[in-house]
Amino acid sequence: MRTLITAALAATALIPVAASAQSAREVRDSQREVRESQRDLNRAYRYGDRRDVREARQELREDRRELREDWRDYRQSHRDVYRQGRYLGPRGYAYRPVTVGYRFAPEYYGRRYWINDPYTYRLPRPGFGYQRWVRYGNDVVLIDTRSGRVVQVYNRFFY
Repeated sequence: MRTLITAALAATALIPVAASAQSAREVRDSQREVRESQRDLNRAYRYGDRRDVREARQELREDRRELREDWRDYRQSHRDVYRQGRYLGPRGYAYRPVTVGYRFAPEYYGRRYWINDPYTYRLPRPGFGYQRWVRYGNDVVLIDTRSGRVVQVYNRFFY
């Protein structure tokens, strides 16, 4: 009886892990479908007629919509990862949306704001050298730490 209860508890502990793996797999599959649809659209532009182009565009729109839904479901299932504490910026901090090329002051990208494990958040690997992912408000910003310039921005990443 004790082994049966232990097995049941172990199975219930594994269900969220299996659901998590399934949602991540769904996101990867949706990304692959979007890439394939984009290739089909490019082929339709080159070799197809207007009807082929229209159908390829529609399919690409549907695949992108499905990818957004899968990504939303993934983030909902991993809510505790993406919900961080309140952001406390440096002295005199006031949030302003930033774009690529914006130059931060060094106190905005100090160690305190680094995202040390970007793979946890499914962020791409930063480039070699002096690039770091940094939290800025609820955004995630890839910064060249030598110059302070923004290389890439993901707005409203944390909530």
